Amino acid sequence: MIRLILFSCLALLNISLYAQETNKYTLADTLRGSLAPERTWWDVQRYELAFTPDFNGKSIAGNNEIVYKVVKENDGKLRMQIDLQEPLLIDSILYNNKVKLQFEHSGSVWYARVPAQKTAAINRVKIYYHGLVHQAKRAPWDGGFIFTTDSLSRPWMTVACQGLGASVWYPNKDHQSDEPDLGASLTMTIPDTLVGIGNGRLVFKKDNNNGTVTYKYNVVNPISNYCLIPYIGKYVNFKETYSGEKGKLDLNYWVLDYNLKKAKTYMPDQVHKMLKSFEYWFGPYPFYEDGYQLIDASHTGMEHQSAVSYGNKYKFGYLGRDVSGNGWGLKYDFIIIHESGHEWFGNNITTKDLADMWVHEGFTNYSETLFIDYNFGIQAGNEYNYGIRKGIRNDKPIIPVYGVNAQGSGDMYPKGGNMLHAIRHSLNNDDLFRSILRGLNKNFYHKTVTSAQVELYISKLAGYSYAKVFDQYLRTTQIPVFEYSIKNGVVKYRYTNCVEGFNLPLVLKKDGVQPLKIIPGKNWKQTKLGLKQSALFEKSAIEFMYYLQAKAQ
Repeated sequence: MIRLILFSCLALLNISLYAQETNKYTLADTLRGSLAPERTWWDVQRYELAFTPDFNGKSIAGNNEIVYKVVKENDGKLRMQIDLQEPLLIDSILYNNKVKLQFEHSGSVWYARVPAQKTAAINRVKIYYHGLVHQAKRAPWDGGFIFTTDSLSRPWMTVACQGLGASVWYPNKDHQSDEPDLGASLTMTIPDTLVGIGNGRLVFKKDNNNGTVTYKYNVVNPISNYCLIPYIGKYVNFKETYSGEKGKLDLNYWVLDYNLKKAKTYMPDQVHKMLKSFEYWFGPYPFYEDGYQLIDASHTGMEHQSAVSYGNKYKFGYLGRDVSGNGWGLKYDFIIIHESGHEWFGNNITTKDLADMWVHEGFTNYSETLFIDYNFGIQAGNEYNYGIRKGIRNDKPIIPVYGVNAQGSGDMYPKGGNMLHAIRHSLNNDDLFRSILRGLNKNFYHKTVTSAQVELYISKLAGYSYAKVFDQYLRTTQIPVFEYSIKNGVVKYRYTNCVEGFNLPLVLKKDGVQPLKIIPGKNWKQTKLGLKQSALFEKSAIEFMYYLQAKAQ
């Protein structure tokens, strides 16, 4: 009876806390972050986006033709939800190139009234829009369209909109779960004194003989809405071909003209090292068909698929700073490595809900450790991973509320990376760990996923349930405590300050000593120690390898 009452009280507390958390969000958050019936009856197949920016007027005008498949029959009563954020306005919507649709909107959510639709039908709507566009004040952190100038005061334009959403600059179904299965095209009409770059490959460049030029780019692979991005400025190009795991990969570097000389010696070195190490750990680069581009940007950088933005000022570290604090962070260009790592985790494997963004950021944060490991050795990787731990705040759980477009704690970066490092050490089998990373990219190739799917996959391939380990690090702010005591050649140990069932295995090693594997739990366990094995229980050494607090009794 006492246990039942306690469970009931905890359940009521959880419901209350969930309600309080949910109450933080508005109707707009729900409409953006949830999959309402107005979104789920149709599945995006392709975006055909075209636009013209007005640098002086800080506005844009364009259209987006959405090709979609009907996945649930619609008798005409269900509207189609289109997302386009204020102050942009939709002018008209054309259905199958023939019929003008009626529409209304509430804030940034627009509803088009469509005819009856049969399941499996392929239809299209072309949405014309225009207006002043929300501008980023501190890109890429706040997001929006970027109208700026380069160091020679020439126009420079791009977009950064992860989190804020691609609907900040073009109309679409702004939910990560629905990527255009058949890719997308991006067409831009700009002053003929500038160069336009988009994701994937150039389809054509057309001189309009009126002071403007039109560029069209195309990707054939599925792509996240927020990754479809233009770059417009005084760009020049150099290119090469990389012999990768899947064959010949086209590499394009787009830089401002005055950066060309240093870029030619700087960028390829880092890109080659990135591809070599990441293809080793994660498998083939996921977008050979679209190629890889690295592009100068006015902000620090973003993981725009096949068109990675770069603004790290051609310095090692993060803008010249060591993120690890121990020297290893200055051995590589943080932006090139980190943002390119997202091609595997974020762009290849994409989470359905923003709440699961740790899959993007945690794995990509860990790609930095793996890059250091591959290029400088295992100990260097261990030191780097331990060094970035200082950035963990434990302010709130990494996974927040679902369905309201919410992002969890920024701990998804260093804490996510440290959790993966702890799992790797607990496996004590790098071949197996590597097969898990490669398996994730193969099994979820070009797919949208949930955290639960990723967690289950790791446990399945590891042959061990890490469910409670994920719960501990992703869903609480508690740092687990490993308590131990040694007496008469026997070690007693347990975990405290952790979720029920927390079971992270510990593999303890030291030169000249037989390794020891233990699996602590909530209750005290004990193990007889072999020769010199008491030396394995060193607080600093244990904490160096695992994100926990070690406490000798």
